[in-house]
Amino acid sequence: MSAMLVGFSDALRPDVLLSVFVGILLGYVIGVLPGLNRPAALAIAIPLSYYMNPVAAVGFLIGIAKASGAGGATSAIMLNIPGEPNAVVTCLDGYPMARAGKAEKALKIALYGSVIGDILATIVLIIAARPLATAALHFGPLEMTGIMLISLTFIAGLSSGSVFKGMAAGALGVLASTIGIDAETATPRLTFGQVELMDGIPLLVVTVGMLALSEMFIQVESYRTSPPSQGVLPEIVPSQDRALGWKEFLHLTPTIGRSSAIGIGIGLLPGLGPTIASFASYAYAKRAARPGDQFGQGEPKGVAAAETADNAVVPASLIPLFALGIPGSVSAAILVGAFTIHGVTPGPRMFETHARLVYGVYGAMLVASIFLLVVGRFGLIAFAKLTRVPATIIIPVVIVLCIVGAYIESRSVFAVQLMIGFAIVAYVMHRFGYSRITFLIGFIVGPLFELSLRQSLILLHGSPAALLNYPFAIALMLGALVTLVLFVGWPQRTESA
Repeated sequence: MSAMLVGFSDALRPDVLLSVFVGILLGYVIGVLPGLNRPAALAIAIPLSYYMNPVAAVGFLIGIAKASGAGGATSAIMLNIPGEPNAVVTCLDGYPMARAGKAEKALKIALYGSVIGDILATIVLIIAARPLATAALHFGPLEMTGIMLISLTFIAGLSSGSVFKGMAAGALGVLASTIGIDAETATPRLTFGQVELMDGIPLLVVTVGMLALSEMFIQVESYRTSPPSQGVLPEIVPSQDRALGWKEFLHLTPTIGRSSAIGIGIGLLPGLGPTIASFASYAYAKRAARPGDQFGQGEPKGVAAAETADNAVVPASLIPLFALGIPGSVSAAILVGAFTIHGVTPGPRMFETHARLVYGVYGAMLVASIFLLVVGRFGLIAFAKLTRVPATIIIPVVIVLCIVGAYIESRSVFAVQLMIGFAIVAYVMHRFGYSRITFLIGFIVGPLFELSLRQSLILLHGSPAALLNYPFAIALMLGALVTLVLFVGWPQRTESA
């Protein structure tokens, strides 16, 4: 209780409040600008948190994650341009509402749904993370190996069109995480004589290169092949349809509640992410439609369902990160970099060794939810106007930020070269359908997976029969195998259907 009180008081310090507010403001701006998305925003912002205290740094990044998701709805509604795959669902009803003169109402629905889903998911995180972490402390190396196998299988199967491509990307990420000095034998691995690689590849370099800089390469290619058209933005004009009254809000409450539950449930499962949450929530809302609902033609419930589930995933995906050390989404995976910079390893022991920090982060997340509502409500019209900023301005600025960010951590030109190299690798992976997200999560989980696997082999003494003494580990490994079989057969069933 003392750690909780002190942690929540840390979240109310002026420097933390300012960091969270700036994170929310920056996240909104980045989310609104076409061509930028949540992972790229977080990857760019990690170096900015380098000189902050841990609570302020994590609060700053979480503010960006929350606000960029809510801000992404603006370009989807106003321009019919989804900044992220999950925003595609928002376009289905948000853009028709804007074309009908109800743009401001659609933006308000997206904002309120985002805030409610975010707050509910944060409360679930606060309640559920510590009990799960306590249970995880009783897991041995074999059980942890089984859990990570299931997680990596989920991520590989759902992050790309092919489970084999997903597994290949994840395995490549795990391989990249082994570069450096072997902790057990003290021998260099895959360093190729480069002294700079003896300590391994910095997570910040991989994150910025794979997500931010590679995304700019993709945006440049997209801009060259099909420059965006101008004058698509509908004007927000005063009308009787722009207000969102209490009666209409209460009419949307059941949809927001169901969508929050869907987003939280999907956020708990590693690898699913906000895209699946948005589609699943929209599909459920459409199935529960009443006579008169017009999904796909400007139905407010469609906007509420998509945005609520999308933002509920962000806090919920931190539950497996805090409890098991396994990121539940790409946003959670990037936050690992922030924790690592400040000497904290996410996982079940974090509640014992850094309890004050954990509760400080909880407090910062609740503060971020309040700021999200305030900033979003008062900046509604101003943020909508940012959709006019051309890509020719956005892309060069982001590239410069990527280079500066990679240089800040180690003061090394070699780190910048590595970042550019990983960006090229990520671009090639994108072109051939391999998931950059799976690579990144494999890179993050790799050291923990290698450690638990080595410890498991020691416990088994080279005898497969000894595995029978660990029935829970066997069940987990069989679950990973069943999951793999299901994902392998999934595309075939889809094609036959």
